[in-house]
Amino acid sequence: MKIEMKSVRKLRVHWPVASETFSRLAKGDVEAFRDEAGVVALLQAVSESPDLGDFGNYRHVFESGLGFEGFTCTEGANPTLGQVGQQTISPTFVFTTYFDAALDDAAVERFLQQIVDIHPWEVPVIELTGPISVSSTALPAVFASEAAS
Repeated sequence: MKIEMKSVRKLRVHWPVASETFSRLAKGDVEAFRDEAGVVALLQAVSESPDLGDFGNYRHVFESGLGFEGFTCTEGANPTLGQVGQQTISPTFVFTTYFDAALDDAAVERFLQQIVDIHPWEVPVIELTGPISVSSTALPAVFASEAAS
């Protein structure tokens, strides 16, 4: 089998969820995605951005995980959760997707701004990598040998 690689950038967003949603997701209840308004808004934003999660015959590809965010708000903060001077721990949905590394900066800025606009945190945690390689296709060996001929 021949594996072809594609140059992409990774986008990871940390999104707070209700404790009940976190518990349901941890138990494998995928319906919990539909009951969490913030996650629904995030997935809708991805579905409206054709460049996000494009893997040829598969669109809107993403990975997710569960975790916790911890932070302490300082003076001047306007927190959605927690209080100034108090350490806060929040159940978190960690969303990861990919997009073509050659995508122009204006398009990247548009979907980052869309995520910031719908994110509930005053300062959302959004990670954006430089180019990395991921597998984009896997061809059976017979096709790979024919292609090489």
